[in-house]
Amino acid sequence: QVQLVESGGGLVQPGGSLRLSCAASGGIFSIYDMAWYRQAPGKERELVASITSDGSTNYAVSMKARFTISRDNVKNTVYLQMNSLKPEDTAVYYCYAVRYYRGGIYSDDYWGQGTQVTVSS
Repeated sequence: QVQLVESGGGLVQPGGSLRLSCAASGGIFSIYDMAWYRQAPGKERELVASITSDGSTNYAVSMKARFTISRDNVKNTVYLQMNSLKPEDTAVYYCYAVRYYRGGIYSDDYWGQGTQVTVSS
């Protein structure tokens, strides 16, 4: 069983930066693909960025220029560096982990509890 604990959210002014952290425990972190999602009030949850077990990254087009996902397999932590934040970035940000096994027939996935990011002046 994997537990994901997020931190780093908070209130920032437009143009500011935050770094979100997601600490994983209870599993072999290095074999999981990881991702950040976000959900604003009244909107669907959307993918922000992902990073595979071997470090390959992917971003939503609108966020690639401002956000960076990374992972530290020693600390069992995935990060989301967010720069040039805008009010429309306000959302609950969720950490996600998934692994595939038995030739991809099976998968396990886990969600963090979410951390609030508010961008406002």
